Amino acid sequence: MGAFKPLLPFGGVSVVEVCVTALRAGGAGEVVVVVGHRGAEVRAALAHVEGLSFAVNEAAGSEMGVSVARGVEAVSGGAEAVLVALVDQPAVPPSEIAKLIEARRRTGARLVLPEWEGRGGHPLLVDLSLRGELLSLVPEKGLRALFDAHRAEVLRVPAGSPYVARDMDTWEDYAALHREVFGSPPESSRQ
Repeated sequence: MGAFKPLLPFGGVSVVEVCVTALRAGGAGEVVVVVGHRGAEVRAALAHVEGLSFAVNEAAGSEMGVSVARGVEAVSGGAEAVLVALVDQPAVPPSEIAKLIEARRRTGARLVLPEWEGRGGHPLLVDLSLRGELLSLVPEKGLRALFDAHRAEVLRVPAGSPYVARDMDTWEDYAALHREVFGSPPESSRQ
């Protein structure tokens, strides 16, 4: 992308703050932010947000499964499930997060996946009875392998927003998403 995604501006705050705010508004009780590259900057950007926990992924350039494992390790012992949310999906509305949590409460599903027009998205919800598997994800296969191994247990929840299946991989993706959500281009140049 040529920019550091978590700190890009999105609606007057950073992308990472928008994601944290959406998780909380959607009903996530505990929020663990996994940091690595430029972690001190992310912590500083979120210093005013109370009640966050941080986990560190020291393996620069590692697959997402390593970050998932670090986050799961940091989750409190009382947690029953985790939502795995991506920082490059800041437009996911809190209502979509709430829908996943409610679907799990209603059905007891161990794996809950939002779906937009046949495509799976994020955040996804994983029951912590699968904690061991979350801590030992195969780096090249990640969460996809976990969901494939438990295919019969996956509850696919129709999403009311395309943003569950849309991320920002390029600067153009980010600029287009910002325009779509806010009606204007981002104020920042590449960082």
